[in-house]
Amino acid sequence: MRLWTLHPKYLDPQGLVALWREALLARAVLRGETRGYRHHPQLHRFQAHPSPRSAINAYLASILREAESRGYSFNRGKVGPVRGGLRISSTAGQLKYEWRHLLRKLRARNPALHRRWRDLRAPEPHPLFRIAAGPVETWERR
Repeated sequence: MRLWTLHPKYLDPQGLVALWREALLARAVLRGETRGYRHHPQLHRFQAHPSPRSAINAYLASILREAESRGYSFNRGKVGPVRGGLRISSTAGQLKYEWRHLLRKLRARNPALHRRWRDLRAPEPHPLFRIAAGPVETWERR
C-alpha cells in the first residue's frame, strides 16, 4: 500500500488507478470494514488525524479530481462527504523520498513520463498535505 504524499498529477495511469484502489482499501480499514492492513504504516497519519474518515475522503476526492481531469471514469459515489480545510502534516524529507521512489518507478514503467518529470526539483504535495521541514517520516519503510 502506498498513499502518496505527492500530488496525484505526477502518477502514470497505472499508478493513479493503484492509488485509487489503495485509498479505497485504506478507507475500508478506517471504517473498520476489514481486518487486514489495520497496522499498515501508510495509515498512521490518517489514524492520527482527529477525523480519519474525513481525511481519507478528502484524499480520495483529490485523486478523483485528477482522474476526471484525465477523462477517467472513477466512481464518484465511492468518495464520502468531504469537509474543507482538512490538512495532514508531512515533511520535506518524506516528499523528497517519495519523489525519488516515483521517478525510479516511472523510469522503468513509463519512460516518457519519467522524461517529463525528471528535472522537476520541487514537486507539489497532494492537496491534503501541509509540508514542513524534516526528515523522511519514521513510519516509512525503506
